Amino acid sequence: MVGIVIIAHSRTLAEGAAEVARAMGVGKAVVEPAGGALDGGLGTSIDLVEAAVAAADDGDGVVLVADLGSSVLTARMLIEDTDGENVLLADAPLVEGAVAAASMAATGADLTAVHAAAEAAYDHRKTR
Repeated sequence: MVGIVIIAHSRTLAEGAAEVARAMGVGKAVVEPAGGALDGGLGTSIDLVEAAVAAADDGDGVVLVADLGSSVLTARMLIEDTDGENVLLADAPLVEGAVAAASMAATGADLTAVHAAAEAAYDHRKTR
């Protein structure tokens, strides 16, 4: 099953978004948080992201969903370090993208479909 990693500047934010995404993935989707700096403060950590990717990846790949700024840069750095091997960064809103990815992953969809579902979250407007 495709795994999802949520990269955020706050450990609490990443854990909360992961909790919601897991619930929407009906307990089947593997969603790992990678939030905050190694010291527990705000920031991002390539070490935390690498550990989360390793925990989420069962061989079918991992979709990364990042909040902003250095989280995106950290995700891109990880992808460069792994030559993009089965790891894709979604251009998606954090919570909505993670929920869409987890819902799609729970169906057994492949990496391309899970990534597309995360990115399609921009299409779902909250107001009209």
